[in-house]
Amino acid sequence: MAKSLSQLLHDHGYDIIHVGQFDNMGLFRERRLRRDQFLQWAAEPRFANVVGHWDAGEALFGGGPYRTEELEIDTASLRPFGFEARSAAIIADLAGQYAPIMPRNVLKAQIARAAEMGFDVRAAFEFEVIFLNETASSLRARGFAPPAQFAADNKCWSGTTAATEAAFVTAWEQALLAHGIDLFGVGGELGPGCFEATLGATNGLKAADDASFFRLASRAFARQRNMTATFMPSLGPDYPGLGGHVTLSLIDKATGRNLFADPAGETNALARSFIGGMTQIVPEAFALCAHTVNAYRRFAPGTWAPKSVSWSDWCFTTAVRSCPSAGDTARLEFRLPGTDCNTHLTLALMLGAGLDGIARGLQAPDPSPNSGPDDIVGARLPGTLPEAAARLAASDHARRLFGGAFIDNFTAFCAAETASLAREVSDAERRRYLEG
Repeated sequence: MAKSLSQLLHDHGYDIIHVGQFDNMGLFRERRLRRDQFLQWAAEPRFANVVGHWDAGEALFGGGPYRTEELEIDTASLRPFGFEARSAAIIADLAGQYAPIMPRNVLKAQIARAAEMGFDVRAAFEFEVIFLNETASSLRARGFAPPAQFAADNKCWSGTTAATEAAFVTAWEQALLAHGIDLFGVGGELGPGCFEATLGATNGLKAADDASFFRLASRAFARQRNMTATFMPSLGPDYPGLGGHVTLSLIDKATGRNLFADPAGETNALARSFIGGMTQIVPEAFALCAHTVNAYRRFAPGTWAPKSVSWSDWCFTTAVRSCPSAGDTARLEFRLPGTDCNTHLTLALMLGAGLDGIARGLQAPDPSPNSGPDDIVGARLPGTLPEAAARLAASDHARRLFGGAFIDNFTAFCAAETASLAREVSDAERRRYLEG
């Protein structure tokens, strides 16, 4: 492997390698090495296994042992690292004791399961992001008070914003492309400083990698301009909720045909079985795509986010939006995740649940074409992170699909996130109760 890896780096002209892995929050935890030093390290690669046991504040939860653990370098993950000349990023996943708890490995297991069933997976993410006129220092100096807005006059899909902020959007697009991210388009969305990127469809693992590197590149792009890019699902009443939708198609491994395509342009039987699995399992394993306390603010009554796993053709207010076609664009869109979702676990949840529906011959409920976001169709989704974590811990389906070791570790992560904010008191609470 060392020789082929050396040749690969030489062929691309990479002198600097950023090697790392994604943690539970979806952050890329990496080391920067010069090429010769990287190749020396790659002969026997190891990395600290604590990244699977860190919460969002980098505090440890769960038990050890904490040590350096063997890694498996994914040569197919090699991509340019767009902020440094002649540099690359490459992913090296844990391959020892704690391999089963790492999000990217959980997704790889579901992709392998799809392959065993005769399917390739094609997927893409669509993310909203809010840019703020704040630096890291200014946010902290103001105690993270309501932040200064960028493009405060922006309206959804506004041609005026597209013209006014053309230089900004063009530079952002170039930063994304420089990271090897498949990109379909970028543009304005709903609310101050809100923009959206639709990533290009690609194989399942790269789709999740692209989405995580998209957030990395967007955050760094903003910081270099004395700004902040945020992916919090809810910043408060002055901002829209931010979604991280994912689309998926199953492809016949033998023929390359999109198996969701239907001659009549309808949602076909295979897609309906896939939706049937999502309908049953997503309410139990919802924490996999909503793993922060803030994620549940986006599901408050009156918001656009659906509150149950409803579905319909082309409908923006259902949890699963089927996009049927007689051609290759047939796909299912999972609209529940927020933009802070762990991309690997979100895709693993959608894929694992859908494949289970196919394997067990489940049928989707009737579509809900007139269902609004607050209408409950079937099981209600968890309303808080503790509730979601409790459902995940108790789910036999989740343990069967994603492994007991992962479920135990991830629910401990969710408990740590809940505990970290349990004694925090917001300005809004003080306004409401201090004088009451």
